[in-house]
Amino acid sequence: MAASFSSSLRGVGALFALLAAGLALSGCASVSETIAPAFADPAKYELYDCKQLEAERKNLANRTADLQRLMDKAQTGAGGAVVSELAYRNDYVAVRGQAQLAEDAWRRNRCRETPPEAPPPPASPAASAKSAAKSGKAAR
Repeated sequence: MAASFSSSLRGVGALFALLAAGLALSGCASVSETIAPAFADPAKYELYDCKQLEAERKNLANRTADLQRLMDKAQTGAGGAVVSELAYRNDYVAVRGQAQLAEDAWRRNRCRETPPEAPPPPASPAASAKSAAKSGKAAR
């Protein structure tokens, strides 16, 4: 009877350990999100104006996307999860921290996105004929 009790206790212990590991791993994303600002200088964006912040936010978003693609690609190979964590996770967390601080500065400064520039209106046929005639005179 003692043997069956100890084997069932081991089974319960293994199940508990498995559940604890699952819970710990499921919390990794939220932990990295709260730790991210710890890897960035909080005063870095204090003196940035809106134009500088807009460029920096765009660069950080591109870098974050690049690192995410690299991590996803690494995870497809053998031992990919380990490679992904060792090679890219620290950079990813640091860039996310910088992006969060840049976003905070953006909101604090009440910045607005620069609207994209409109393309020039198409030239009228008369204007294009005049420019063609001028370029023909210039070529002589």
